[in-house]
Amino acid sequence: MDKKEIYKFIDENAGVFEELSDKIWSCPELSLKEYKSAETYIALLEKLGFKVETGLAGVNTAFSGSFGSGKPVIGILGEFDALSGLSQEAGEASRRELVPGGCGHGCGHNLLGAGALAAAHAIKEYLAQKGPGGGTVIFYGCPGEEGGAGKAFMAQKGLFYGLDAALTWHPDDSNQVSSGSYLSSIQVEYKFEGVAAHAAGCPHLGRSALDAVELMNIGVQFLREHIPTTDRVHYSITDAGGVSPNVVQPTAQVLYMMRSDTVPKAKALVKRVEDIAKGAALMTGTTLKRRFIDGTADVVTNSVLEKALYKNFSEIELPEYSAGEIAFSKALYDTYEKDGLPGFASHFDPEIARFVDEKTDGGKKPQNDFLMPYYHCEVTLPGSTDVGDVSWQTPTAQINTATFPSGVPGHSWQIVSAGKSTAAKKGMLLAAKVLAATAADLFENPELLAEARAEFEKKAAPGYVCPIEEGAVPAIAGEKIE
Repeated sequence: MDKKEIYKFIDENAGVFEELSDKIWSCPELSLKEYKSAETYIALLEKLGFKVETGLAGVNTAFSGSFGSGKPVIGILGEFDALSGLSQEAGEASRRELVPGGCGHGCGHNLLGAGALAAAHAIKEYLAQKGPGGGTVIFYGCPGEEGGAGKAFMAQKGLFYGLDAALTWHPDDSNQVSSGSYLSSIQVEYKFEGVAAHAAGCPHLGRSALDAVELMNIGVQFLREHIPTTDRVHYSITDAGGVSPNVVQPTAQVLYMMRSDTVPKAKALVKRVEDIAKGAALMTGTTLKRRFIDGTADVVTNSVLEKALYKNFSEIELPEYSAGEIAFSKALYDTYEKDGLPGFASHFDPEIARFVDEKTDGGKKPQNDFLMPYYHCEVTLPGSTDVGDVSWQTPTAQINTATFPSGVPGHSWQIVSAGKSTAAKKGMLLAAKVLAATAADLFENPELLAEARAEFEKKAAPGYVCPIEEGAVPAIAGEKIE
């Protein structure tokens, strides 16, 4: 089965995965609560002939589907969780909630998982024709990327050490090979418990947990001046103690996310924040409880795999867009502010910036229809991803495809609106083809895999430091801490 046959196979089976993407879009579920989505995937994996395992690493909605035998073993990573507060009608160029206050796929994970599975299905067909012992493909259903860190919990159990390589993708506004690292992140939730009292009649008898949360937040604001520029601290008050101002609030809860460019540095930042939390409890006469939520590692880049992905990317015909598709992209494009040129490399390389400027008419084109030049970097980019945890256990690389209008803000209603569009699905199938073709190269070319492994061994020599605390279990932020 050559690459042209792989592409043809993906096109012939496109409807299966377009339908899957739409199903996941239509039942958006938050991190670690993706029960219906997981059931949908598992049923399809079994129907397609994969050997399914569920409840991986003790995570209820984590699963895998494998096919083949022997080595190499190639992993394909899929995601399917949604975001809160982003319910939106599909195909609309204005904010219209589908379910008031509901969830929505504001990061395109409905497309991500379906496209990854389309790639795995094509690789399965390739291996079936190759015969027994020709290699193994494993599709990983990875829950909780948007707060839950499913891959990190899976990595804690060593699930990815047995892979020879891992490939994945993410919906975006551009066609590009992703490079660079991302910040390690750790989330911890803190609960303060005090004493309720009448705020006017006997305030001296009360001990305010809400005061403790506010003092903690103030302390962290002062901390910001004295942390490295690589560090970030964010918080959200998940329980303010109630709605009655005439009650001294006896309980309050705050969720903190702490980031740095490595896991050890992120853990050190957590320690400093927690000292502030202890101080806030001491100042207010309250008690402090904590709950570890999740953590993700920084990314180990692999230029060998990146170049292999780019080679296939450059050989595959890119989608063409109809007048109607471009018109819808333009309608969405006009609803948000843009921040510079598309493509991460345009921010680092002047020549690439000039190329992109010409291709996009100065960033004014609503739909990107070209391949960004390849650019490898070791820069730590904003944001975090649990793909980083996989990258510390096996050579890993990923791509982006243009599924959304140019310059679209991440985690937005515009992404939800575009999530079922024909343009988005074209990008999804493009990603499937690039991943499947690159996997075929890895099965056919042991030298390529050896080069990727050699680069990995050198860069990952310090060893994987898992951001997940010992004994921690997957937890959902915002739930009451007992």
